[in-house]
This record gives sequence, C-alpha cells and structure tokens, in this order.
Amino acid sequence: MKVKTILVSQPEPKTETSPYFDLAEKQKVKVDFRSFIHVEGIPVKEVRAQKIDLKNYTAIILTSRNAVDHFFRIAEEMRYTVPDDLKYFCQSEAVAYYLQKYVVYRKRKIYVGTRTFPELTTIIKKHKDEKFLLPSSDKLKPEIPVELDKLKVNWTRADLYRTVVSDLSDLENVFYDILVFFSPSGIDSLFQNFPDFKQNNTRIAVFGNSTVKAVEERGLRVDIAAPTPETPSMTMALEKYIKDVNGKK
Repeated sequence: MKVKTILVSQPEPKTETSPYFDLAEKQKVKVDFRSFIHVEGIPVKEVRAQKIDLKNYTAIILTSRNAVDHFFRIAEEMRYTVPDDLKYFCQSEAVAYYLQKYVVYRKRKIYVGTRTFPELTTIIKKHKDEKFLLPSSDKLKPEIPVELDKLKVNWTRADLYRTVVSDLSDLENVFYDILVFFSPSGIDSLFQNFPDFKQNNTRIAVFGNSTVKAVEERGLRVDIAAPTPETPSMTMALEKYIKDVNGKK
C-alpha cells in the first residue's frame, strides 16, 4: 500500500531546514507532528524529599535540554545561587549551546562530549575529585548509572522532571499510513490513549533497539527500523521505504 500520510510522535521542528520537510516535499507525502509524551517538572517539595542539597555539588552532568531547564528551575525555587565556579559536563554540543540560556558561556567551566553518554564519561573520568549531580527524569536510561558507577566517581541522581503521557483523544478517528516512534514511552502513550489499538495496515517506524522491543512486546509489527548502516537516520529510513512502496525514483 502506498504511503500518503505520516505521523511523527515528536513536536514539530522549529527549524525550516528539518529533513522531515524535505521528505514531505520530495516524496509528496503529508507529515504531521504530535508529542505522544511531554515533560513536567517535579515539585521542589518532592525534590527536597530526595535529600538533594544543591550546595553539596561541584559539578553538574547535563544529558539534555530538559535537564538544563529543570536544574535551573529547581535552583531558583530552592533560592540557590548557582556559583560561577560550578563545572558543567554536557553530553553534546547542542546541550552545551542551550546552557547559554542561563549562564555566560565564556565565563564558565564547561566540558562537552561528542554525542553519546559513554563518550562523555571519558571527560568525567579526568575529574574524579568532583562531586557530581545528575539532573534526571523519572525514566533514566539504564546505561547512565552503569557507566558512572564504573568510573567510581562521587555522583548523585536527582529526579527533577517526569515523562507524562499526552492526551491524544482528538486523534481517535484519525488514521495515518505510518506512525513514527522514538522511545518505549511513545508506545506506552499509544496504548494508554487507545487501549484497543489494532495495527491493521498501519506501518510502524521505530528508532532504536529499545523501541523495537517495546513494539514487539505489544504484539505489533515493525515495518521500518533505524538506525541501520544503510539508513542511519529516521528520515532516510522513511524515504527508502516510501520509494520502495510508492515506486518513486
């Protein structure tokens, strides 16, 4: 069956140069965006219950822009003045760049990984005397504490925000040829919103092994998977599939 419509379970890109817009134009398909999950801040009272005292830490490990936002939110709500000599360890350049929303970049000690968390640990390893705080969501990737424990550094996890299922009730009678997922949480949201969901002719595209597993555990079929050596990005995987089934060159 030909593909005409795609729903991506993420917010619409803010940049006009997104590859999804190129995909829609080149392949003449309609691409919509909708967050299946969203993030909510954990109240400061619950953070205090975790026995988190921000002044006890000399370094912050930041794995996402959400982690940046909620660290500074909690600091403000706790009336904690973030010291100028606090060290920031950012998982990627995108996270480090986002940090400029809150601090004067050139006046801070900021260390940047290349992309993945294991790559960041090679930098953390060189600063073993620091007391690290890891601002986290309630759904932390299991590899992160494993990697930090391997380093034998002094670190503490602080749950500052949580992943929440979005209300998708307005999509109940809307059907797409392809649904695109990037996390197991997105699959959970699908079934919390639509407990009787049947895949039928809907194609499911997934990114990452954990998402593949979540789809299969629900008894669904994975039609498009990324990353692969041939299609390292989701848009490349979608384009290849659409060309195959729509017969476009």
